[in-house]
Order: sequence, then C-alpha cells, then structure tokens
Amino acid sequence: MRCLALNASFEPLTMVPVRRALRLVIDRKAEIVESEGQPVRSERLELPRPAVIRLVKFVHVPRRFRRQVTNTFLFARDDYRCQFCGRTQRDLRPRECLTRDHLVPLSRGGTNGWTNVLTACSGCNTRKGNLLPEEAGMQPLRPPFEPHFVHLAWAVRRLTLTQSKYIRLFYGADVLATLEAL
Repeated sequence: MRCLALNASFEPLTMVPVRRALRLVIDRKAEIVESEGQPVRSERLELPRPAVIRLVKFVHVPRRFRRQVTNTFLFARDDYRCQFCGRTQRDLRPRECLTRDHLVPLSRGGTNGWTNVLTACSGCNTRKGNLLPEEAGMQPLRPPFEPHFVHLAWAVRRLTLTQSKYIRLFYGADVLATLEAL
C-alpha cells in the first residue's frame, strides 16, 4: 500500500511508500491526515497506518516543468487505445502490442515531443511506416497534445477512495473523473 503525500497547503504532491510516510511522521516532518487498516506497531511505538499525510513545511513545486514523453504516460494520455484503429490492448491479437508512433517520422525531421507522438498498435504502426498520416491514408482519432502535468503525475497511480477525495478537493471533480477514467 502507498500513501498520498500532501503539501502543507493540502496540494497533492506524490505517492510514497508507507514506510517512508511513517519515517516522515516520526521525524515530525509530516502529520497523518487519514489512516486506513491495522495500526503499525514497533517495540515502543504504535501509529495508525497512514493513507494520507501532510507535510509540516510548505515545499515549493515549480509549475512550468515539462514531463518527458514515456510510453507509460503516452499510453495513459491516449487511454491505452490505438489512435488509428481505436483498439485497446485487450482487443489486440497475441503478438500485437501498443507502440509509440511519430506523426512526422524521426527520419523525416519529426521530434519526440508530445504533439508529434501518439499510441498506435503494432499493426497500424507498421502499416504507416515512414509515411506522414496523409500519405498513408491514416488519420488519428484525435490530434496529439501535451497533457496537463496533473494528469501525467496521477494517471498511472492507483488511489484509494480516501486518497481520491484530496485530489477532488484540490483539483476538482472533473480532474478526478479524468484520472479515474484512465
């Protein structure tokens, strides 16, 4: 189980292992906001098992950082769906898989930026090959875009109901619904 770490302002920061969360609480760098499950016991100490902690001191988080494109984040952005044929990982045949496709191929001057890459099944990626979408007669279901950092940061994490209420509280129900859909 992992623990949601909040900034002093209650802004969700990241997920941390329970062991790390307990260390922060014991060192008085954080406090337990919500707990779930059996308490954690040692020889001299018993603490509630943290599900959500809040840092005591505010940590500045720069807002204008750009996440590199990784397949994990790319597939999450594209709902784990081929952007040419619409099939998901479950719909693919045994030897097929989801891959990264470049709208403008790297060999033709394309980049690895968010607005040039999308998720494609291996069949569609092979069929498109080194061509532009217009040349291959294959248009993506939706144009690629650079997602908001909140979606990237939380798209690949599993949140409990207790933890998700803090995402809703800080970012709103629409962001939480988007993350739950991923």
